[in-house]
Amino acid sequence: MRSTTVPPGTPCLAPRAGEPPLHRLETAGPHVPPFAAGSFDEVGPLSRADRPHRHTFYEIVHITAGSATHVVDLARWPVRPAQLVVILPGQIHCWEDQRRLDGTLALFTEDFLVDHPEDLRLLRRLAGACGLDLSAEDDLRTGRLMAELAAEHRQRTAGYETVLRALLHVLVVRTARLTAPGSGPGPVPDPRRAPAPGEPVPGRTPAPAKAPASGAAAVPGEASALAEAFARLTARPETAAWSVRECAERLGVTAGHLTQAVRAATGRSPGRLLIEARVYRAQRLLAHTDLPVRQVAARVGITDPAYFCRFFRRETGSSPGDWRKHHSRHHQSIEAPGTRA
Repeated sequence: MRSTTVPPGTPCLAPRAGEPPLHRLETAGPHVPPFAAGSFDEVGPLSRADRPHRHTFYEIVHITAGSATHVVDLARWPVRPAQLVVILPGQIHCWEDQRRLDGTLALFTEDFLVDHPEDLRLLRRLAGACGLDLSAEDDLRTGRLMAELAAEHRQRTAGYETVLRALLHVLVVRTARLTAPGSGPGPVPDPRRAPAPGEPVPGRTPAPAKAPASGAAAVPGEASALAEAFARLTARPETAAWSVRECAERLGVTAGHLTQAVRAATGRSPGRLLIEARVYRAQRLLAHTDLPVRQVAARVGITDPAYFCRFFRRETGSSPGDWRKHHSRHHQSIEAPGTRA
């Protein structure tokens, strides 16, 4: 994936005004797999960054000691040992109020999941939870897997890349099992968490799932894969103003086929999901930046600030100003000059 990895020591790209820094995964060379694992100290000082930033990569964090407050997008909750946290590319996050925070991290780009693309869906599901509390048995099992990942990455003996991909797949699948009803302590609840793209916006009732039109049903696996690709596409900032047709063209399908597949997989139309993605991005900008409302509107593809205010109130039940007042993290600046990738 273009520009998701960089050589060690490469400075961060200069962010757009009002945007947080974008950290890319450091790799030793073009033929080194886009993966890293180790303790907070081994990964480097940015692993404990206390200023809002984004990644081009996925991050799995197994908390083994200490405590902190984890801020991800519009959610904020305490972390402690025996928790697992998943952070997606593009999410704005930081660690606040750290007290001897420690654990093991695994960092990897989407390219690294080429053998198991279904893991992308599982990772998105895990990231939707505000952390995952692990039982004593699951904590021990997770710790062993994370330690094996770190050891393989550190030693880099023959066949290590294959072993890393296999271990990561096992970790993702086993962790996803823990989110099933009745499987254990489960996700840490946080009623303040704002919806991610594809989730209902507060105050709105999601439409019930509808059967696809006769003769238009997509193969279940195909529909799920296309809907997942659509969700990843709508999470990109540059697609904020895209139409369903533009998204379909980028994905190599017709607008009709995209609509059928997304409805079959989610019960909602791609148009509705595009609106929710736009609202979600606006919420993030209002909460994490000092951009004027007119600039927030422009960032999500709306040129008329008055229309944006009406649109935002219709979708969330509050004005942009009220939303910012109640959700802003009060960071004076989210830019960190001199930050390394």
